[in-house]
Amino acid sequence: MIAGMTVELDRPRLETLSPSRAGDFKTCPQLFKFRAIDRIEEPPSVYQARGTTAHLALQRLFDDEPSRRTPERLYDLFREAWTEIRTDDEFEDLFEDVEAEREWGIESMTLLSNYFSVEDPSTFEPEDRELDMLEDLDGMTIRGILDRMDRDPEDGRLIILDYKTGKAPPERYALPAFFALKIYALLIRRRTGETPKEIRLMYLNGPTLYSLEIDDRQLDAMDTQLRALWAAIERAMAKDTYPPRPGRLCDWCSYQEICPAWADTGEAGGAA
Repeated sequence: MIAGMTVELDRPRLETLSPSRAGDFKTCPQLFKFRAIDRIEEPPSVYQARGTTAHLALQRLFDDEPSRRTPERLYDLFREAWTEIRTDDEFEDLFEDVEAEREWGIESMTLLSNYFSVEDPSTFEPEDRELDMLEDLDGMTIRGILDRMDRDPEDGRLIILDYKTGKAPPERYALPAFFALKIYALLIRRRTGETPKEIRLMYLNGPTLYSLEIDDRQLDAMDTQLRALWAAIERAMAKDTYPPRPGRLCDWCSYQEICPAWADTGEAGGAA
């Protein structure tokens, strides 16, 4: 090494980042490490299976002619999608018996029926669906899949929407849930040159639709926040330090048994 110079050839670098993994690091760096660095698989759940299947069914609903976009057709698409993926390794042996699987299916159909109380899919055509986003934001490579993008029928401006099969948080706590969609809006602005008008979260369990108007000022702020997160992740990678951030979400975390926040007390909230 030459005196006065620092060699960083072996320093790990962040290559790509998805909106969901960015949200993980923002919530808890240790959670990010488990998922993105260690790649420890989380045990599959009936909720994960429902979300994956419902997203696929809703995506395919718009492949049909508008007149065929009915509740019965959506139910059929859900059954077809589940038949395709139920033998995947992650979902194999998910249910104890056929009756448990049947009850899960009925609950899923009930959830899907809520979709039609939010919007009528026969009255519009999405601008895009399951859009694979891979954008270079001047040194940051962000990648993810956007559920749906529409155009407002009145002014033609873009609206970004994400389906959720879980329960909606109370409205006063909903703002953090828009974090990933703001990143997608940033990616859309980079790709198309258009600033989306609005981002929407559609919770089928309810149902509940949350909407948030956005503008360039908000997206510029998100760009700044994303760069700060990117830099923080690279520092964590360089030091191999990912401090847990205990909070209310710890109760639903799949990694409790191996998380250092639970090591001494058995309760994340009790760790310093």
